[in-house]
Order: sequence, then structure tokens, then C-alpha cells
Amino acid sequence: MRGIIRSGAIGMPSVSRFQSRLHAGDLVEVRSREEILATLDERGTLDNLPFMPEMLRFCGQQLRVAAVAHKTCDTIERTGMRRMRSAVHLEGVRCDGAAHGDCEAACLIYWKDAWLKPVRGAAADSNPKHLASGQCDLRALEEATRIPGAAGEQARYRCQVTEVLRATTAWAWWSPHHYLLDVRSGNWSLSHVLRVLILASLRRMIRTGVGYRAMLAIHDWLAPRFRMHPFREVANQWGPIPRGAPTPGDDVQLKAGDWVRVRPRAEILKTLNDGGHNRGMHFDPEMVQYCGGHYRVRRLVRRIIDERSGRMLEMKNTCVALEGVVCKSEYSDRRLMCPRAILPYWRPVWLQKSAPPGGDVERPR
Repeated sequence: MRGIIRSGAIGMPSVSRFQSRLHAGDLVEVRSREEILATLDERGTLDNLPFMPEMLRFCGQQLRVAAVAHKTCDTIERTGMRRMRSAVHLEGVRCDGAAHGDCEAACLIYWKDAWLKPVRGAAADSNPKHLASGQCDLRALEEATRIPGAAGEQARYRCQVTEVLRATTAWAWWSPHHYLLDVRSGNWSLSHVLRVLILASLRRMIRTGVGYRAMLAIHDWLAPRFRMHPFREVANQWGPIPRGAPTPGDDVQLKAGDWVRVRPRAEILKTLNDGGHNRGMHFDPEMVQYCGGHYRVRRLVRRIIDERSGRMLEMKNTCVALEGVVCKSEYSDRRLMCPRAILPYWRPVWLQKSAPPGGDVERPR
């Protein structure tokens, strides 16, 4: 069935002008610096998506497509899903922030098809199809990372994430097109897409209150069979602490490479206020699936760019990113199965140091 959808045997509205010619798992080569610069306008963008200086080090490398970025989520205006034209994410390729004030968000980078060439196949030796005026050079590319401002004003940065609304168009979360493309692109299997959509539909019905008991019973009967979580665990993450009252911190000292165990959800909830926050940080339903698992600390996150303003934010309290722990968008109804794979941030109080697990890393699911 998945192969039938991918090959286009099942009819669907044309999305050819948006859809990437690549599929998840394809081996590609990042084009040369000169080829890529030739596709960019004077602002260093293609279809309003910046090519960032951090991406230059990958030129000439062969990498696999992790996911097709036909859609992405709006983390600026929180409107839901956005449609992107002809772009993919590559395996393990995240921004190191070197040209953007050493931002530590480690965002998964978007790559336009025009910046890549398949290693095998008829298109392997083809030239980029999207050629701009050639007005961008390395100096312009570097200058494009800053937003001009008044003298003495805090530096503001411009990157793929701050420009994502300009580089995309709105796409209704309920549209079946992007879910079909999830399968056709190889991002997800058909069975996974159906499992996520069935439970998401049931959760929406539960929240309306219509047939509440029946819908809740069906959801929680299906959830373990789908290897997903019951409604009560992902419906809300509210804690007992009144809003405005201090939430507990933790003086545990962590560093990159340490092994930690994510505390059970019930323990984490005790550290949250009635808005679901600990010292301003939200505990998201997408993080529940990692509770009880053992993971290595990727890094401590101290500074990230604010996506709305472009200003650098300095973290007041310790934030931790864990290796292999990403948002899968399985419980966020208006941005289901977004391939962006954002790194969730964890408070140390939600973690406890542990010895390296024996054998494979323990996964709670």
C-alpha cells in the first residue's frame, strides 16, 4: 500500500510544484559552493529560505535524506501547519550556530532540492534548476545573518527558523494532502500515519464532550495496541503549584556525555505549576513518551535565538538537550507528524543521573 501511494497510483491533487523530487532514505550530494550561490538572490535566499553560512561545510558531502520537508510547524505565530516548496532534511545535519552568535538550538536544517543532487539516477549530474541573478557571494551570505538595526541596539539574527513564515504558506492541519505525502515521501509508514490520525481524531472528539465516555474508552483501548499513550497522559500536563508561586529547581550538575534517566511523568508533574511550566519552561505532551528512558546528555543549552524577534535569549535556568530525543509531533493535533524534529528542553529536576544502561539504550516505547 505504501508503495502504491508513493508511486502515485492512488490519485491525489497535484502538488508537483511544492513536492520534492527526493524521498526519505535517498543518498544525495550537497552541491558545490559555487553552484549553490548561483541559486540565491541578493539576500542569500531561494524561495525566501536562507542558505546559511553554517551549511557551507557540508558542500561536497554525501548524506541521506532523513525526511522530506513538505510541511513544517509554525512555532512563531502558533497557527499550525505550513507548506514548504521542494525541501528536505538530511540525517544528522543540524545548525551549529557558528554564524548566528553561537546559538545552541541545534535546529534541523532545511535543504532545497536545488542545493542537492542525487548520487544515483538520471538527475545525478544535472545542474540546479533554480538559478537566481547570481548576486550573492560569501560576504553577502555572512551579512544576511544579521537584521540591520539602530546603533547600540541588541544584535538581531536572521536564519531559516526566523524566516520560516516567509518561506512557507499556510496549510490546513486537517488537509489529507500532507498526510498522503507523509507516506508517499517515505517519512512515515501508512500504518503509523493511520494510528496517529485515529487517536488524534478520538482526542478531538473527547474534548468536545460528545460521547465522552465511549470515545475515551475506545481511545484508551487502542492506545496501548498502537504503542501510544492513553488520553490522561497526553491531554494536559498541569501541575499542583499555583501560577506565580516558585517551582522547584535542582542543583544536580550535568554535562555533555552524562547518562540520565528521565523521571516518570507523575514525578515531573509535581514540579509544574497549574499552567504546566517549571521556571517558565513548558512540559510538552510530546515529551511524555521519553519518561522512564535512559539517555545521554547532548548539551546544556544556554542561548538560543528568539524565532519571532531574532534576538539572542540567554537562559536564566539550566536547560538540557538529550541525544536521540526529538519532538515527533504525534500528540500535537494541529501539527501532526511535522518532520522538523525539534530538540525538547529538559529541566534538571526532571532528570536523574544514571549509570550507562547495559546493551542498547532503553526506550520506553
